[in-house]
Formats: sequence, structure tokens, C-alpha cells
Amino acid sequence: MDDKGMAALCDAHAVDLKLKGFKVYEIETGASHVPAYRRKDFYKVCILNAKSIIHYADKSINLDGSTLFFANPHIPYAAELLSEKQTGYACLFTETFLKANERSQSLQESPLFKIGGNPAFSLNTEQAAFVNTIFKKMLEEQSTDYLYKNDLIRNHINLLIHEAMKMQPADNFIKHKNASSRITSLFLELLERQFPIESADRPLKLKTAQDFAQNLSVHVNHLNRSVREITGKPTTAHIADRIISEAKALLQHTDWSTAEIAYALGFEYPTYFNNYFKRITGTIPKSLRTKAV
Repeated sequence: MDDKGMAALCDAHAVDLKLKGFKVYEIETGASHVPAYRRKDFYKVCILNAKSIIHYADKSINLDGSTLFFANPHIPYAAELLSEKQTGYACLFTETFLKANERSQSLQESPLFKIGGNPAFSLNTEQAAFVNTIFKKMLEEQSTDYLYKNDLIRNHINLLIHEAMKMQPADNFIKHKNASSRITSLFLELLERQFPIESADRPLKLKTAQDFAQNLSVHVNHLNRSVREITGKPTTAHIADRIISEAKALLQHTDWSTAEIAYALGFEYPTYFNNYFKRITGTIPKSLRTKAV
């Protein structure tokens, strides 16, 4: 399938997804050049059977064999296929579809989808067979008229999520149930909502701890104490890490000028952005773009 055909197929999946909240399909693609670094509008879980590289935000993940992969719409990614052929299954879904009620945990807080989390899991033969079976059941169920098929598919997705979570280190699941935890969770979710940057014409609005505190209707000192208590890092560090992560993704995977990227990230002048980037990363934006080329 050529690039135009693949793009048309992706668009068709996206339209169907908006109508139902989910879409399950089989993957079978041939080798091609690295695809465009596309932004997504939905969550995705898939099993990939091939040797490939996932370019995920500002890092790359080498995959070989059967891999269970989780994609967050707030973290842009692209896949580089190294094998002659890739097979597998994928399920696209919205957070609204998966969350049974408003009290359900946000996917932003999930160890599988959160920024900085591990999105890829290598599967042994037994695990791959089990995961493939789940996808096949979803694919079959998708075309039925069963009244409760949405609930059934939702259960299958949750089963895939729990299978992956069992492969995670136990310390990834420690949750703090207090006021500080709630404020921190709201801050991190609000921070993540600003990304990905889709257009240089709509720059970041929340760039400082004070901006976030005002939006959350709390005093900035209370926000800072809560975030440091729960995460061990200051509020400004989280903001800086996320801005730099987005900056790296834009530098590596768009043709925007440095000035456009600077403005999109809330910097009035490119010089301010260059100084900020160098202070945190130790290098200038231009050098990262040269490496990407």
C-alpha cells in the first residue's frame, strides 16, 4: 500500500472512530520510508509483529518481535519499519469511550499513557498468542449487532491494559490519596492538555507556576508544595521538562522555523527560547535540528 492509500485508510478509521468511539483493525503493511510525524486525536493500543523503531516524542524505541504498544494522543509519534512486512492488530479509542463514568481514573494518570511512562512491552510466545486472541475477539465483535458490544470491547481493552500493567514494576502504581495528590494530578493534567502544539498561531497560555495556580484557583505556594511533596520535583521543573520535550519533538519532526517554534511555546523572541533551551539541555535548538536531518 502506498502513502496515499495508507493516509486514506487512516482517515477512514478516524471518521469511524468519531462515530463509535472505537475502531479495531488488522495491520498488514510493507516496508517504506519513515512516515510523517503525525499528531493523533485518540488513544491506541496495538500488537506489532516486526522489527521497527517507534519515534516517540523526543526518544526512539527499538522493537523486535511481538510488541504491545500504547499511544497517547498528547504524545506524537511515528513508526519506522525495518522489516519487509509488519503484521498485527490495533484498536483506536477515545477516553470518553473507555471511561465508564466520571470517577474513573484519567488515562493521563495511567502508567501506560502518562508522559514519561513506558509505552512498549516485548511479548513472549505465550503472551503474544493471548494478546492476539483478544484483538481477534474485538475485531469479530465490532461487526456484530450485539446490544452490549461496546461494554464487551471496553472490557477487552481494559484486559489489554491490565496485562501490560502486570509487566510494570510495582512502584509505578503507588498512589497518594490526599489533597496534595489531587492538586498535583490536576496540575499535571492541565499541563498536558496544552500539548501537542498543533499550530504556531496558538502559543502556550500557561507557562509559569503562577499561571497554573490561578487557573486551578489555588495559591502558588500551595501548588508548589503539593507538587514537590508528591513528585519530588518543583512545579517549574515539570513545566520546563514538558516544554523542552515538545520543543525537541517540533525541532526533529516539523519544518517550522526556530522562530515559529519559539513563539508557539510562548517565547516572545527566538533569543529567549535559545537561551532557555541551552540552559536546560546544554545545547542550542539548531544543533538538535541538524542531528535530526
